[in-house]
Amino acid sequence: MTAWAHSLIRISNYEVETLQKRLAEITARRASAEMRIAVLDAEVEIEREQSRGDADAAMLLQAYLSGWKMRRSAALTEVQTLDLEEEGARDALTGAFEELKKFEHVAETTRLNAIVAAGKRETAAFDELGLRRRAG
Repeated sequence: MTAWAHSLIRISNYEVETLQKRLAEITARRASAEMRIAVLDAEVEIEREQSRGDADAAMLLQAYLSGWKMRRSAALTEVQTLDLEEEGARDALTGAFEELKKFEHVAETTRLNAIVAAGKRETAAFDELGLRRRAG
């Protein structure tokens, strides 16, 4: 493999690895945001259950629900934003993989062409040697 092909493949591999790490980080952040939503949903059910048997808790429930709706809405917005970010990261990773495969294909084609050219040179040298022996 030529030096330029090796360099291009190495750079492309680095880009793919970087994008894979970015995608993993985005996925972890999205999972964390989804977990916050699940916890908020569980907490609101607990508050609603407690308010059924306690008059003081029932009076405070509306204020709690108002704050809960804002926190849940913020978490949902974060999940939606992360979904878009994840989609973009996946597209970038797909593009990087495609570029890597193109470079690997070009490098392999170049290598095979070099082998064919070397074979042709060797055959030509043997042909020339044969002609010299006949003439000589």
